[in-house]
Amino acid sequence: MEKPANSHYPLNPLIRNRWSPRAFEDRPVESWKICSMLEAARWAPSCFNEQPWRFIVGSVDMTPRSHELIGQVLMEGNNWAKKAPVLMLSVAKLHFEYNGKPNRHAQHDVGLAVENLVIQAMDLGLQTHQMAGFHLDKAHDLLAIPRDTYEPMAVIAIGYPGSADLLEGELRNRELSERERQPLQSMVFNERLGVSYPVCFT
Repeated sequence: MEKPANSHYPLNPLIRNRWSPRAFEDRPVESWKICSMLEAARWAPSCFNEQPWRFIVGSVDMTPRSHELIGQVLMEGNNWAKKAPVLMLSVAKLHFEYNGKPNRHAQHDVGLAVENLVIQAMDLGLQTHQMAGFHLDKAHDLLAIPRDTYEPMAVIAIGYPGSADLLEGELRNRELSERERQPLQSMVFNERLGVSYPVCFT
């Protein structure tokens, strides 16, 4: 199933066709593809090249216990994701290695790494779905993540896209609904917030 973005300007096809499905095929993801996605994340830019991203990875066929533990931290509304063949938890390292001071860019940089991972997944014929709906304390406890120095950011479901017929009820409706975005005018400004940026809207 494809849901290309209805964009007003040209987009790279990988970006245009990226979306967040809930239906995945019952098919393992090859180990080399998992490593390829993580390698893409490794080469993301970061403040002072700190590389504050960490990933806990679970796949149903190779590391099933890790997959189960990540699934356990999900909130009930995201239980559908347990059927994805790969689950990852992205984690931000909160302090700079070189001086121990707080890194206020850590979460931003983890986002850059995850987007690299997502685009690489698309190039490999996979899709991803990122979720903020997980229990933070449970993630710290079950996955042994130190509270003072690391922050769990998102659970990422990864797999080969499946048919919406694999889903029921509201999940199926959401799978089939059109993708939407706010217009550029609502997020791009000139000189200060609230003043329209004229270049893209003339």
